[in-house]
Amino acid sequence: MRTILLLATLCCTGCTHMAQDKWTGQDKAQHFIASAFVAASGNAWGEQQGWRDRHSGSFGLMFSLTLGVAKELYDSREAGSGWSWRDLSWDVAGAATGYALWNIGQ
Repeated sequence: MRTILLLATLCCTGCTHMAQDKWTGQDKAQHFIASAFVAASGNAWGEQQGWRDRHSGSFGLMFSLTLGVAKELYDSREAGSGWSWRDLSWDVAGAATGYALWNIGQ
């Protein structure tokens, strides 16, 4: 059910325009690094709250991805740079990397 809700939300974002960007570039590295940091931080925060590993990891991943989607929604407004699936892809890769690195370090 969560997957269907997420897909429906992403497909119905109401973007006014799409970004015409490349797969590489400085902003892609920023998306990757920021998402990795947020996912690891969310995971750490969950552990500080006494949550189980699985719950804190899920929180870190979802928090990071929520911020990435919110950023793309902000960019999709008429005055913004446009919705970018490429930016969101780098956000997902960064969140997964942050989650993995946090768990390796434990």
